Amino acid sequence: MKKILSLLLALLTTTMFFASCGTANKNQATDSSTSQGGDDMKRLDMTRLTENIDEIAQYDITNNKIFGSAYYVYQDGVEFEKCYGETSLHADTPITNTSIFRLASMTKPITAVAALILVDSGLLSLDDTVDKYLPEFKDIKIIHSNGAAAPKNLPTIRHILSHTSGIGSNADKLATMTAIDKKTLDSSIAFYIKSGLDFEPGTAQAYSPTGAFDVLTKIIEIVSGTSYLRFLEEYLFEPCGMTDTTFTPTAEQQSRMVAMHATSNGENAVAQMPSGCVFEDFPSTHYLGGAGLVSTLRDYSKFAKLLLNKGKIGDIPLISEETFNLLCTPQVSQGIMPGNARWGLGVRVITDESYPYLPVGSFGWSGAYGSHFWIDPVNKIFAVYMKNSKIDGGAGNESAVKFEKAVYSSFAEISE
Repeated sequence: MKKILSLLLALLTTTMFFASCGTANKNQATDSSTSQGGDDMKRLDMTRLTENIDEIAQYDITNNKIFGSAYYVYQDGVEFEKCYGETSLHADTPITNTSIFRLASMTKPITAVAALILVDSGLLSLDDTVDKYLPEFKDIKIIHSNGAAAPKNLPTIRHILSHTSGIGSNADKLATMTAIDKKTLDSSIAFYIKSGLDFEPGTAQAYSPTGAFDVLTKIIEIVSGTSYLRFLEEYLFEPCGMTDTTFTPTAEQQSRMVAMHATSNGENAVAQMPSGCVFEDFPSTHYLGGAGLVSTLRDYSKFAKLLLNKGKIGDIPLISEETFNLLCTPQVSQGIMPGNARWGLGVRVITDESYPYLPVGSFGWSGAYGSHFWIDPVNKIFAVYMKNSKIDGGAGNESAVKFEKAVYSSFAEISE
């Protein structure tokens, strides 16, 4: 695998081009002679898209929902990128494509790809049970308020990535987690084992904010023989040219960090985040595979393009297309997860036309502080939205939904 990545790095003399923020590519994506899209592909009118995004971004700033935000939309070779507002309250520093945001749960798709790199290399199987790598899980119990029982099956890597593992999804249990429990991967895993599973693995789905992905992060470290951050740097960030994505931002990167937005009595305020932490009060040295990364619009757009290209950087596969397709294939049954979206591997996959904006087959995820992205293979679109706020965050947040609407009301056939 190292040999393959070394070759990849040698071949990649350039990375995808990103214009400086504050500009937009005005090209109209309407000329079928310059596109490789299929018959079902709808083409964006970039002028209309710019108008739509200008409107929603200005609304958020005017209504004290953010200090600033950053948007990137790509379709079949045509790019839109624009940033709005400032990095903090009363700041004179505009948001740019290299401003650094806390990703929160938009870390999860990155960890999913990291796991699939090991799956693709034959070092990991999605159906491995976690006790293969962490023997202390062998005797874990399902623990409820009315007692404890041994599970019929132990959680697998697939269960972790599809939120069906039963690890770390119970809010009452998570509320008992102490600073000592949160200090390291090892201490957090000990907490989750002591707390027990929340249900029989594979029989239900419940979102695990950090716990299940901590277990997966530790497994990746064991299998790869290196720290999780170093694994990401060597096998994902460096090949993709993601130079500002990390768990442990440097002093220089800290200087580009966007302040955490909040409100007080209806007015903008800065939420003070715990020192030395990226996500809540987890130390940044605890490589939180479910929520701990920071990144920039420029970096995360490179990651999103990797996903749109089915695991390829240019023409060079980082992982095989067969393995990549597992990421965006629903892994949870309709019976366990009814509705118009189901879990793939670390991403939400749109499965029904009743979803308001994204077409079936689109996939992506959001962060607790409001960031959002998706991949639309049908229309050859990826879109990334960055903000950091303590209000209006997580899946389905207002700003994210408005971003989806802004993009999908910008198709040429709609705007004409």
